Amino acid sequence: MAYSETKVVIGGLAHIPIIIGFFYLIRRQYSFGAMLRTGKNALSEKVSAKAAPSKAAAPAPPKAAAPKAAAAPTKVASKKPHSDVPVNTYKPKAPFTGTVTENYSALKEGAIGKVQHITFDLSGGDPDFKYVEGQSCGILAAGEDAKGKPHRPRLYSIASTRYGDNFAGNTLSLCVRQLQYEKDGETINGVCSTYLCNLAPGDKVKISGPVGKEMLLPEEEDSNIIMLATGTGIAPMRAYLRRMFEPTEIEKHKWNFKGKAWLFMGAPKTANLLYDDDFEHYKSKFPKNLRYTKAISREQNNTKGGRMYIQDRVLEHAEEIFDMIENPKTHIYLCGLKGMEPGIDEAMTTAASAKGLDWSELRPKLRKAGRWHAETY
Repeated sequence: MAYSETKVVIGGLAHIPIIIGFFYLIRRQYSFGAMLRTGKNALSEKVSAKAAPSKAAAPAPPKAAAPKAAAAPTKVASKKPHSDVPVNTYKPKAPFTGTVTENYSALKEGAIGKVQHITFDLSGGDPDFKYVEGQSCGILAAGEDAKGKPHRPRLYSIASTRYGDNFAGNTLSLCVRQLQYEKDGETINGVCSTYLCNLAPGDKVKISGPVGKEMLLPEEEDSNIIMLATGTGIAPMRAYLRRMFEPTEIEKHKWNFKGKAWLFMGAPKTANLLYDDDFEHYKSKFPKNLRYTKAISREQNNTKGGRMYIQDRVLEHAEEIFDMIENPKTHIYLCGLKGMEPGIDEAMTTAASAKGLDWSELRPKLRKAGRWHAETY
């Protein structure tokens, strides 16, 4: 559409008031900014620092801006928790080669399945293979998969402290259950778990890692630790408890635990309670610091007459658990099969509601605060 010359002139004149108003606004902003910089209104100066006009509208004098620029680095000076924890020292494509030193059953007579405690010598690494409690490592099973390619690494929670079972700082231990399941009437064995369970002392194993910071213990000695574990999910909990209560460990790491630790352990039978003797020993030596509650599904009944699971124990002790959670120094750790998580969530929901709390809102807050730690498989 074409416009006449008269319309163009009239249209241009119509914009003159707008242009005048625009320059008047800039002048007011500049004058207001100048007043703030002279210190006549200190409170307004703080507000303007968060929403200052652009440089084109009100350029700030260099002398006024300098002090703020100098103070900025103080905000990032503090060290992040666990920032010095080693991660991925050895990658799957360039793994560390460890040597098996022992491989024995972690079960008692009459237990269900096969669970082995396996220890590897980590000596001779360049760099050293170092880890801390709560981390995992990758195991690359020998051989090839159905496509003729090397097996991908499988992650396992480390069951030993950074000093190892021998306290020399050069070993790593795992707690491994052999995976078995039925398919078309045939028993299928898990590739990596079967490989590990059948290792013998002297065998060489490719190990990657360590990995993970989700399950690390807090650094404060007066923290409270609630642990929920089933089966081989006890692996990181064993590392925590050895760090807290093993006499040689206490002497080695100079980390003297002063808080409360409470372990909830689930198993199908008493014979399947992994490291039970060790935990009972710690409880007898440190009764004021350690509680040990068991849920044995095929031997105990819950209040409804059904099998006793770990979530039933959580409900039994709901009030005490949430009294601990109200303390900001309390951390909760959950490790085991994925199937345990819905039951724990349901129990915590019921327990929280009895205290007038909403677990669906509380759990994310605890996780964000670094106080809820979960690892399921």
